[in-house]
Amino acid sequence: MVKQWDLILAGGGLANGLIALRLLERQPSLKILMPENGPQPGGNHTWSFHQHDLTPEQHHWIAPLVAHRWDGYDVQFPEFTRTLEGGYLTVTSTQFAQVIRNLPGLHFQPDAEVVSLAPDRITLAGGEVHTARAVIDGRGYQPSPHLQAGFQSFLGQEWQLHRPHGLTRPILMDATVDQLEGYRFVYTLPLTADRVLIEDTHYIDSAALNISDARERIAAYAASKGMGLKTLLREEQGNLPITLAGAPQAYWQQREGQPCSGMRAGLFHPTTGYSLPLAAALADRIAAEPLHDHAALAGVIRQFALQQWQRQRFFRLLNRMLFLAGPPARRWRVMQRFYRLDDGLIARFYAGHPTLKDMARILTGKPPVPVGEALRAVLKHTPRLRAY
Repeated sequence: MVKQWDLILAGGGLANGLIALRLLERQPSLKILMPENGPQPGGNHTWSFHQHDLTPEQHHWIAPLVAHRWDGYDVQFPEFTRTLEGGYLTVTSTQFAQVIRNLPGLHFQPDAEVVSLAPDRITLAGGEVHTARAVIDGRGYQPSPHLQAGFQSFLGQEWQLHRPHGLTRPILMDATVDQLEGYRFVYTLPLTADRVLIEDTHYIDSAALNISDARERIAAYAASKGMGLKTLLREEQGNLPITLAGAPQAYWQQREGQPCSGMRAGLFHPTTGYSLPLAAALADRIAAEPLHDHAALAGVIRQFALQQWQRQRFFRLLNRMLFLAGPPARRWRVMQRFYRLDDGLIARFYAGHPTLKDMARILTGKPPVPVGEALRAVLKHTPRLRAY
């Protein structure tokens, strides 16, 4: 028996969850199916973002998903430590799952593997077929020959401690640690007075983080900070793409008219790999007009993604300098120099909206990598990819 829906969201990750939340808020009569390969929406993830990454209206409708909020964060480098003011917020997969599963109009189907997918139908592993006006594929990042990327690879562990940690705000980057074979830092979120999330994070050329070694590094780091690790509550890992160059028209031709979202659509911050702000913006864009057929929806998403690609050109240039200029173990100097800049510039950079003055400021002054190597990195993908 074939079941009919208004919309099918293939995959219950962040992007599709935000689309469901926003769309059903704006168009509550819709009937939406969300099959997910795992047991709950959101899987086992933590998503963080800065106050200025979203508009006030976006903060309003995303508010039910936010589990933690702080009024600033710290960064630590070999030559200085700095506190930056401004809201920093976190969405946990537990909070995300609770909100998304209870959306009226959404049928969440757990442990449902999608074995075939088209713009207007899906088939599940048991042979069950569902059709809809449109299917949005949000099943995560998919490597493409039309997208060149490095990776931000990490292992995160959430720990119950023996005693309070004393932190009042997140440590977004502690780059005073051994750099190993790429830019490495430790990211710490103080979730409660005696519970923390610690992530061992690396900017590396390929997604190949040794998990056993990362666990040992987290334990050593916690010990060096006087954190008595008591109970491991959960563990998460990820490989976030960091865009170096690409051919966007060919990338979307490869999609063959299939509406996509999130990482599958290439919608993430090109330097951090974070996807929540663009996922929220896409959800707003989709919910702004009545849901039509899959061809119209694919056109809307494609246009949105191509616009973002053009806006991100400066970030890709910086990424090539970070990944391709100078020894990997010295990449931290690029980030250390960046964090000496103006607070507003840093906020606009994370939000994906640097001004021309910001761009000029980032590129002027004493370079953190040799000029010749920086120029070779910038032009690495010429001639075909330089325009992208």
